[in-house]
Amino acid sequence: MTTWVLLRGLMREKRHWGEFSAQFKKAMGEQQIVMLDFPGNGGLYSQTSMNSVEGMANYCRDQLRVLGCKPPYRVLALSLGAMVAVEWSKRHPGEIERMVLINTSLGQHNPFYHRLRPANYPALVRFLVFGSKLQREQLILRLTSTKERTHDEQAELQEQWTNYALESPITRTNILRQLYAALRYRAAPIAPSVPVLLLVGLGDRLVDAKCSLTLAEQWGCEIKLHQAAGHDLPLDDGSWVTEQISQWVVETGGI
Repeated sequence: MTTWVLLRGLMREKRHWGEFSAQFKKAMGEQQIVMLDFPGNGGLYSQTSMNSVEGMANYCRDQLRVLGCKPPYRVLALSLGAMVAVEWSKRHPGEIERMVLINTSLGQHNPFYHRLRPANYPALVRFLVFGSKLQREQLILRLTSTKERTHDEQAELQEQWTNYALESPITRTNILRQLYAALRYRAAPIAPSVPVLLLVGLGDRLVDAKCSLTLAEQWGCEIKLHQAAGHDLPLDDGSWVTEQISQWVVETGGI
């Protein structure tokens, strides 16, 4: 049975996949779907976060062994999670069969002002590090989603995310450790040795779409652009994400 490993980004946990996880599982049929949290996030909030992408990649490998999931894996990863997937594939290419990377950036290929839009620096420092959980989740939703919602829908989602933060509170130290890991990571100068699909939301307010466009050009891999979605593409348009992956897997002989 093929195993899809789903990895999220900075400060997020597997519950933030929301409705997408069930949607994706239905589209993939009999394939196994495994969502992992990084230490410091979700159910692992009491643990100390790794301060390196390499450490996060090793953690994923260890957890899959504990769960009895054998390689090769297919990885669907967002933002920081995509950096982890790239490092994983570099260090252990035989373990990953293919990767789908969403709205990511890599220090070796993308300048810092594209990897994290400078206009967001003040708000990120103010709310991610010093703000309340409610303020932090409000900021994250504003920066990562462009989907139009009614007032009630927006309030419901915001309440849900704030409850996650209250139930599994990430520490300021762990936020900084994860941010440090992401900003200092430098990928290999060569393309991954496995098939890669890049998915990009052109409405991303957090990471410039130029990051993924540059990677697609340098790696010679396929890229699909969503004209409106933001950084959290599965949240904004999970159907589109699932459709792109399903088509790509078929076209590249994965089914």
